[in-house]
Amino acid sequence: MLQPAQNPANEAKFSPNPYTPPKNITSSMEQATIGRTVVIKGDVSGSEPLYIDGKIEGTINFTDSRVTIGRNAVVVANVTAKEVVVMGAVTGNIYCSDRLDVRSEGSLTGDVVTPRVSIEDGAVVKGSVEVRTAQKQAAQAQAEKPHAQAKPAEAMKPAEPPKAAAAAAGASSSATLAHGSKVMYNESN
Repeated sequence: MLQPAQNPANEAKFSPNPYTPPKNITSSMEQATIGRTVVIKGDVSGSEPLYIDGKIEGTINFTDSRVTIGRNAVVVANVTAKEVVVMGAVTGNIYCSDRLDVRSEGSLTGDVVTPRVSIEDGAVVKGSVEVRTAQKQAAQAQAEKPHAQAKPAEAMKPAEPPKAAAAAAGASSSATLAHGSKVMYNESN
């Protein structure tokens, strides 16, 4: 007897099991992780997403990536990133080129400059929040650059204490949002 010719392409189409295995993880899905027991004092920088669950003191600079501060994290640092998600405790200023997301269990003491911000119910934010477009951020960076070059002696002076320190010292006011989130802000401006 003759058997019909088998075509592998037809078998795949009419397979009783429609499961397709997932593709390999691409490099865009990779992220660096700082575990719970890791303590870093100094500068942390990179170009891939970063997840922090430990303790960092210093500066964090991931200008083209996302930085996630996990629930167990304690960060005492200025953070510069494309996107920042806060679920733990942060003391320091945050500069985002895309957005800041403070989750309900997160707390932030420091000043924020970002084009977009999201603060969930229950989150605590102490300091100033400045929402600017990317164009305004670039314009201000250009305006500050010639000023810093014109007076190099002043650039070496220590910067004035951040507003976060004043907020932490109690020189701030607070407001409670409609859903119970508490926002602290500095009235000295």
